[in-house]
Amino acid sequence: MFEQKFNDNWKFWVDKDSFALVWNIPDIASDVTLPHDAMIEKPAHAESENGGNTGYRDGDIYTYVNLFQAPAEYKDKVVMLKFEGVYMNAFVYVNGQLAGKNPFGYTTFYVALNDYLRFGEENEIRVQVRNGAMTNSRWYSGGGIYRDVYLLVSGLVHIVPEGVQIKTESADREYAVLHINTELQNNCHGASELTLETVVRDAKGHVVSSEVTPVVLFSQETRTVSQRVTVEAPELWSEDHPALYTCTTRLLNQEGVLDESKEQFGIRTLQLDAKRGLRVNGKTVKLRGACIHHDSGLLGTATYEPVQFREIRKLKEAGFNAVRMSHHPMAPAMLRACDALGMYVMDETFDMWNRCKSNYDYGLYFQEWWESDVTAMVRKDYNHPSVILYSVGNEIPEIGTDHGAKICSDLSGKIKELDDTRYTLASINGVFAAGDQVDRIVSDVVSDLSREGKIDGNVNDFMTLMDGHLDEIVVHEAITERLEKACAGVDIAGYNYMTARYEIDGEKYPNRVIVGSETYPPEIARNWNLVEKHNHVIGDFTWTGWDYIGEAGVGVPAYQWGEGGFGAGFPCQLAYPGDLDITGYRRPASYFREVVFGLRKDPYIAVQDPNRYGQKLIKTPWVISDTVSSWTWRGCEGQPAIVEVYSPGTETELLVNGKSCGRKTAGKKAGFRTLFETIYEPGTVTAVSYDENGNELGRMELHTAAEEYRIVMAAEPEMKEDFFYIDVLLKDSTGNLVTDRDIRLNLHVEGCAVAAGFGSGNPKPSYNFNEGVTETFHGRAQIILMRTGPGEINVQVSSEDGKHAKLNLMPE
Repeated sequence: MFEQKFNDNWKFWVDKDSFALVWNIPDIASDVTLPHDAMIEKPAHAESENGGNTGYRDGDIYTYVNLFQAPAEYKDKVVMLKFEGVYMNAFVYVNGQLAGKNPFGYTTFYVALNDYLRFGEENEIRVQVRNGAMTNSRWYSGGGIYRDVYLLVSGLVHIVPEGVQIKTESADREYAVLHINTELQNNCHGASELTLETVVRDAKGHVVSSEVTPVVLFSQETRTVSQRVTVEAPELWSEDHPALYTCTTRLLNQEGVLDESKEQFGIRTLQLDAKRGLRVNGKTVKLRGACIHHDSGLLGTATYEPVQFREIRKLKEAGFNAVRMSHHPMAPAMLRACDALGMYVMDETFDMWNRCKSNYDYGLYFQEWWESDVTAMVRKDYNHPSVILYSVGNEIPEIGTDHGAKICSDLSGKIKELDDTRYTLASINGVFAAGDQVDRIVSDVVSDLSREGKIDGNVNDFMTLMDGHLDEIVVHEAITERLEKACAGVDIAGYNYMTARYEIDGEKYPNRVIVGSETYPPEIARNWNLVEKHNHVIGDFTWTGWDYIGEAGVGVPAYQWGEGGFGAGFPCQLAYPGDLDITGYRRPASYFREVVFGLRKDPYIAVQDPNRYGQKLIKTPWVISDTVSSWTWRGCEGQPAIVEVYSPGTETELLVNGKSCGRKTAGKKAGFRTLFETIYEPGTVTAVSYDENGNELGRMELHTAAEEYRIVMAAEPEMKEDFFYIDVLLKDSTGNLVTDRDIRLNLHVEGCAVAAGFGSGNPKPSYNFNEGVTETFHGRAQIILMRTGPGEINVQVSSEDGKHAKLNLMPE
């Protein structure tokens, strides 16, 4: 089926008149190119009805219009539009008539146009997006047509979109056997004698297998044709070797080619059991996972392929080999990035079933729509080798009830009906699933802890108990009972924040495979030790790998109520639990995790804020500490400071200006995190890691930056195509980052690009990302440029104290 992007020449406006008798295009309409996130364009404000869920950004009712010329010859064609994601409640009208709709904000859906088009004339495609009911999401959703749109055109006899599905039946070093199903459709009023030709090529374009099958397709018939082909000496896809093949499928008759489809895929096998864990191509794999949301930092949710590649590349460079898209189906562009770069994927269906988590969320539609949305997800994912797991829901409150367990089984069964090559799980929070058993759990746990002298027997507040005694809560028999029902219908038990169950459930349920589908960042050393120790525990997915907009404050350290955590208020807009911040800059937690994974030999230094020494840190379970990797703390000279060293080996040593603060236990015995208390003095702080024989494994140094600074801009060399990511840094004359002074910057761009985003990783930004103004955060800011055409690009940033920097980007 001929397919081309349909992203250009759209008109957009916020529509307040739902009862307009004349559907005109108002003067306020602006020109937009898709993908487009309408929500990010308006600044956050304290009075938003969405509150911190979306980072204090409002939803609204959006209208998009495209005036489309339908050639006369389309009358004898099949014409449709493909929408990869519209948030949410999309209504598609063609010449004023409803042609299709889709309530879910994350599903690929198709709209057939033939019955509504005026052939040989101009036609109006109007998309109304009803995102104005607040609240409808627990995180920043974005709003509008935020993923790509495609125009699809074919003859009446054609290959159904997403109708070519390639399955690896078996694979080893000598041969791979592929089972290829192709869905064909004949909309003619007579039979068609056809030939189905399939050709498989490797990455170099060499033909490695082919098959030709005759088909007689009868009038108005849809049929799936199966072919089996063999590939000699296949290159198997994995995280370390993401080899991809291309399958070209052509449908022919005596006159020539009627239709053609190209699918990229990988050859790989999966196996799973409680004794050998998860195996890819016969090799056991432990998932070093990152939960992520779908926004792209300063760009909001607008989904651009180069940006998705950048995110996956940076997550992989940080040591992750798997991502969980939370809590909805992943964008096709990110799936392509995971395929190409070698990243395993847990794709997820829904954040809610029949019980809403927000006032107007997908729970309103789940019962009627889940089957079509699950089908859409699986058809989208089928040929992507990166996808290895499907989650049927996240922290579903009703999952442990009788009817909830049936829904879980129904969802898993539907997936298996569509795709029997992957494994299913539910991401279960045992506390949420406990439901009406919470009072019983609190009573029992308080009684036990009181008897052991571990807690004041008067404590009866559940949240207070959760803060320090989650392990005792999640192993309660009431949760065990709910888990037995919830896990019955899936292949894997996904445990959210239930590390304490890993070992005991491995003994009680010897065939249960467990994955830490969502875990606290501070517990990575404990979690990973259990993942490595037990075959039935196949991996850990931290919350989160990449920071995101919305759920404001959950990972922000605070010293006063309201500064961060669950009590964070405006202007806090980001969640801030990410190993990487929203600009892609690695925070200390990322290096801590890299050491725990055994992927880093050098120690890493992070310093708790000396200005807050001795003060009680208010933190949620997603906060490790308030560290910054810096030895620049003007005004703190002579004051105590706590230095965290993340180190492998058996010992680590800290030196301040060459003077040793002593050696301490490091590595696994110390949870890979060693704390030194010292006195801050400007200069150099050094950490050294040693093995069991006293040999040096690695070292790291931090230097105090001089007071005088300059602005430095540096473009990321990996970014090409239509995007440029530019770091804006405050540095002294010797190149040290000035982390303790943040300044306001103004941006000016000339030439063949526009600023798509300008901001920093600050969870409490003072400016919207499209204002051309920002403040640095720990000495850093970021510019995202989107190319508008060929030619030179000139960028300048300037500060209020007269400093400035320029950067010239020439076309390749």
